[in-house]
Amino acid sequence: MTRASSRRPGPPTRTERGIPEATVARLPVYLRALTALSDGGIATASSEDLATAAGVNSAKLRKDLSYLGSYGTRGVGYDVEYLRYQIAREIGVTQDWAVVIVGIGNLGHALANYSGFGTRGFRIVALLDADPNLVGERIGDMEVRDFAELEAIVEADRVSIGVITTPAGPAQEVCDRLVAAGVTSILNFAPVVLSVPDGVDIRKVDLSIELQILAYHEQRKSGEAALPQVPELPAMNGLTDLPSVGGGVGA
Repeated sequence: MTRASSRRPGPPTRTERGIPEATVARLPVYLRALTALSDGGIATASSEDLATAAGVNSAKLRKDLSYLGSYGTRGVGYDVEYLRYQIAREIGVTQDWAVVIVGIGNLGHALANYSGFGTRGFRIVALLDADPNLVGERIGDMEVRDFAELEAIVEADRVSIGVITTPAGPAQEVCDRLVAAGVTSILNFAPVVLSVPDGVDIRKVDLSIELQILAYHEQRKSGEAALPQVPELPAMNGLTDLPSVGGGVGA
């Protein structure tokens, strides 16, 4: 998953507290690793154990956690439950965030059926689509509502996060409507880069790009180019073997 918008990229940015954006992007990974350790009955973990569970090196993990404060004990490690709570609080998932999903195609259906949002601090308050054939359809315990209701829903439920799962064509219009309604964070699954004003955070998820990156690494591992090889030219025994192309120098 990448951050994308039409704004010109600048130097690495930091949050108001001074945490680098790259570190912020890894905090949810640490939270997931800590949750897995906790579920496994592990009460304390060394930086090496936690780094292995998160898929990063221990030096990077210690540097990242240093921005949050001093939560480890030398020779003992980290209290898993306490560190999990501190990271959850830092990234804001100890509170309830209202989310709308716009575009209830195959991907929208899949996200609507995902049960993990609620346990991670996200409450899906509405499924929206402009297709009258989809409006009124029930997905789980929710009913697809008309996209025309967006502004009223955002105001009533104090929605701060919008998820766009539309095709590329209408995605910018949907984004503009979300922003105008007061949504300040957007997760974009549409295969297009969206323009947003300052003060609005947008993250883009493009599965095809991720697959292409994996294809690159697979190609490197195999040591062979994915493109077809250029066929060898036939051997030529002197200029008389060259085919005539009509005319030549001095002709």
